[in-house]
Amino acid sequence: MDRERNDYHVPALLDECLEALSLSPDGVYVDVTFGGGGHSRAILSRLGPDGRLFAFDQDADAEANAPTDDPRFIFIRSNFRYLASFLRYHGVRQVDGVLADLGVSSHHFDTPQRGFSFRFDGEADMRMNNRAGRTASEVVNTYTEEQLTRLLQTYGELTNARRAAEAIVRARAERPIRTTAELTAILQPMAGRRDASGYYAQVFQALRIEVNDEMGALSDLLRQALRVIRPGGRLAVITYHSLEDRPVKRFMRTGRIDGRSEEDVYGNRLSPIRPVGRKPIVPTADEVARNPRVRSAKLRVGEIINEEEQ
Repeated sequence: MDRERNDYHVPALLDECLEALSLSPDGVYVDVTFGGGGHSRAILSRLGPDGRLFAFDQDADAEANAPTDDPRFIFIRSNFRYLASFLRYHGVRQVDGVLADLGVSSHHFDTPQRGFSFRFDGEADMRMNNRAGRTASEVVNTYTEEQLTRLLQTYGELTNARRAAEAIVRARAERPIRTTAELTAILQPMAGRRDASGYYAQVFQALRIEVNDEMGALSDLLRQALRVIRPGGRLAVITYHSLEDRPVKRFMRTGRIDGRSEEDVYGNRLSPIRPVGRKPIVPTADEVARNPRVRSAKLRVGEIINEEEQ
């Protein structure tokens, strides 16, 4: 890499990810969430001259961290939901492993003008790709009360989602909601005093997921992984909340987002992928002490199965 960017994002479960991918020096791998490049740097350090690494990220700030002098590395400025298309464009049919760290980078949380954190006042943007798509401000100012209620219930898991939606609709009737501080001020009566930060975190999570269609992109990635990872290759996914962990867990067991198993005529489960390990890998106490933002991280690993093995 051209420069170290530990201030951008500290890679979660780094050693565990490298072990999970079962790296081969001449293998072809994909880091679909490049961010600060921590995972990619480590993967490249394990690859030989014939190995290759493709890295995806839709954010311009992340692209600035990409190496420019390593012929084994190719950066793709795009959402990972287009994984298969871009690999095909680069002449790659199958790879040996795919890594996805679904967490929001520290850089995004700590940059007020990106609007990802309620800790700072800034434009309520929340787009990972700030070149396209609607902002969080546009969502809170244009969605109906019913739509706001649904997304706060589904993606924020708020118990008082309807009250919060009503408050937003009342406030925007007087003037548009433009900033994160304006939004938290509107929701303060619902947040209470005991755990206001936790409440705001749920609201911001819900809006961020909606703005970036994170659940749709995750579903697209998982389905494509079955096509682009060779038999015996590995898929490693780090999740940070139950909304994304549930479908990943189901997928690792059944090869389907909905978790419904297919069976042969004898009742044996058929799946194109099998989980590696019975439980998810979680950070050690030492890692959490060094980097508290990984405390909810779970690494799930799956191995693509040869058809002959089913």
